Amino acid sequence: MVTICLGLEGTAHSFGAGVVSSDGKVMSNVWDMIRPQKGGIHPREAARHHSEKGPTIIRHALEEAGVTAQDIQLVAFSRGPGLGPCLRTTATMARVLALHLSVPLVGVNHCVAHIEIGCLESGFQDPVTVYVSGGNTQVIAFAGGRFRTFGETLDIAIGNMLDVFGRSAGMRFPAGPEIEREAQLGREYHALPYSVKGMDLSYSGMLTAARRLLSGGVPLPDVCFSIQETAFGMLAEIAERAIAHTKKRELLLTGGVARNSRLTEILSGVAVRHDVRFHRVSPSLAGDQGAMIAWTGILQYLAGNTVDVAESQVLPRWRTDEQEIRWRAM
Repeated sequence: MVTICLGLEGTAHSFGAGVVSSDGKVMSNVWDMIRPQKGGIHPREAARHHSEKGPTIIRHALEEAGVTAQDIQLVAFSRGPGLGPCLRTTATMARVLALHLSVPLVGVNHCVAHIEIGCLESGFQDPVTVYVSGGNTQVIAFAGGRFRTFGETLDIAIGNMLDVFGRSAGMRFPAGPEIEREAQLGREYHALPYSVKGMDLSYSGMLTAARRLLSGGVPLPDVCFSIQETAFGMLAEIAERAIAHTKKRELLLTGGVARNSRLTEILSGVAVRHDVRFHRVSPSLAGDQGAMIAWTGILQYLAGNTVDVAESQVLPRWRTDEQEIRWRAM
């Protein structure tokens, strides 16, 4: 029997609702993002956005999927990690729906969901995953019943680094797409701090140096070109090490920054050198959206992993490697 799940995602700047069936069909995927006029994301403003937009987004997701609320057999929500006010707002909507519809509730790890939606789309069974977004930068692989973090940022995530630099250059949030466009016009590489420490990396020094180059008169396209080549080269190095260490035969790129074509090009080159399969999630599944929560919710539900409403408190600091992954073979 096919199970239909409604997934709600609301960890940070985006709120999304997706409807997915247990046979792997993404029936709908609707989302909206807050775009601050200046500065970064304010958690309470983002939570207000989710509260105001959420009901309409959920309704549109159901309509797009061609189902009614009564057809939903499972509700999943992003339990963490993320911004506390955003998580709590999203969890409240999920609890209300689960209680009203008398269906099970599943709390999903946001980072794990990015991996699982990529595996669904690609057909990958056991990849090394490069997960890059505004709040996370990790190289992950499954081992010993959990998704283990083989390398990660020691300070700021790559998406955050791009956004902070973008604000310095007068770009709107999110800055990544505009940085990519500017980088395509760049002609001269300017050295920036390349900071890889074992399997981890650091972006704060590179951010400071890039802003200094810009204020010193280096053309914006050249600075953006230098940022991308340095930042993505660092990711490629630790991804190569993870492949060599784990001996896995698949490389998955997921998360919002996965939309970047240059990063895709660099990591596809890594895959060719190591003779492994490579997949980048499609743009509609790269960012924060409800379909990935719904699909992972189904996997957890089928493995017997649900949560009582009374015990469904959010987990803002829930690490990728803290969840036992019951639906994958050890």
